[in-house]
Amino acid sequence: MVTGFGLITAEPLVTPLRGELLNMMSGTVFVFIGLLACCFAAIRRRGGVRIFVWLGLWSTMYGARLLMESSVFVTALPQWIEARVPSLNVAITYAILPVAFLAWMELSVGKLKTFLRAAVLVTLATGVAGLGAFSVNGSGDRLVSLNSFVTDAALAVLAIVVSVPRLARKSMILPNRTVLVVGTLVFATEALYFNLSLALHYKTWRITGTLGFAALLFALGFVAVQIALEAERRLLTIDNELAIAHEIQTSILPASNPELRKLAVATAYRPMTAVAGDFYDFVHLDEHRIGILVADVTGHGVPAAIIASMIKVAMQSVAGCANQPGAVLAGLNRVLSCQARAQLISAAYLWFDTEKGTASYSAAGHPPLLRCRTANIERIVSNGTLLGVLPNSDYPVQELPILAGDRFLLYTDGVIESENAKGEPFGEYKLEEVVQNNRGSGPAALLSELLNQLQQWRPEGSEQQDDITLVVVDVVS
Repeated sequence: MVTGFGLITAEPLVTPLRGELLNMMSGTVFVFIGLLACCFAAIRRRGGVRIFVWLGLWSTMYGARLLMESSVFVTALPQWIEARVPSLNVAITYAILPVAFLAWMELSVGKLKTFLRAAVLVTLATGVAGLGAFSVNGSGDRLVSLNSFVTDAALAVLAIVVSVPRLARKSMILPNRTVLVVGTLVFATEALYFNLSLALHYKTWRITGTLGFAALLFALGFVAVQIALEAERRLLTIDNELAIAHEIQTSILPASNPELRKLAVATAYRPMTAVAGDFYDFVHLDEHRIGILVADVTGHGVPAAIIASMIKVAMQSVAGCANQPGAVLAGLNRVLSCQARAQLISAAYLWFDTEKGTASYSAAGHPPLLRCRTANIERIVSNGTLLGVLPNSDYPVQELPILAGDRFLLYTDGVIESENAKGEPFGEYKLEEVVQNNRGSGPAALLSELLNQLQQWRPEGSEQQDDITLVVVDVVS
């Protein structure tokens, strides 16, 4: 270039600008990738996303540091941010290492994870000390050498573990080791080259470090995506199996409510999850006689559902004594004591004989039976021990004369233990209040109102806290 002041070569100007441009482009890409990874983790909200959080933060910090090395970028910032760039640069320099180790920890198990946890603690401690030194005397590199030593040691260990198949299988969760081996070795080679060049005062291109980090980030991201996809496949398999289990459990419940001359029966069954530990069944002998069982297995989900299915089978063995509630529960207890292991079951059995105008009731650690007659609600308790505790337990029976207009309600504890936002249970008094206020409604209408009241009782947006089963029986003329 020729000016009035003489000849000036453009090369000294082009080289710094080329470096500025590379830093800005690379930094922008890494920040974008980091934010994308964090957004993915926030949207997915499932297990196994923490590695995307740490990788996202790592990439964002690395990109931000590249951008802050560009004077063009820094001078374009608002003045209040520009003044804080040195502090931000020091903070990122110290914070990026713990984040990097935390990302590696998500792929590690056993002793390697313990080693990386120690590296996180050391780099956090030196980071806090380094930031303290910077705030006091403005020197941000007092402890950088210690962090570099920890980083080099950890990188050497990681490179060895990843490269040796036996060590990788023992110490890491790797669906595909090859990509991570390549990425780690590229990054380790670049780091060794950079450190040697620094020691020998040899000038290096900044782009080499950027490419090394890009290779490592791609490798870690590739492995993280593989782990996430494998987790999704497992979850899909579990969901399919739960759907099948739900169909099976539904098939062992009564397909419809029984029809009898002088009884009107309505039921409501609301499992907390796909499968439940609640169970109910009818032993329908004829149009005048029926036995009703309601049971509740401790716990939730698949284990409780398996025991609930066993109750269905056990009921077949006691069908011959269906008119004797105490014998029914004693028979169930003998079977389940051998099969239920540590699972305990509360149960209630109610027998009706409308020809004789009587009912009989027995229970095993179950909430009271409610009987509504005119304006009164009576709690009927006739409890023995929970099923599965002692193989030879006895269950007392209470005989109940029935009259037209009587209403009986069997339920599981998911009804009365449902809590509101203050942690207060729905309780027996609230249950009785709803039953009393709907005295003139039919059985189905009462159940609908009860479920509606339970929904309103729970905090808005909260999930059901337990399995719910309700059986209403009205004695009609």
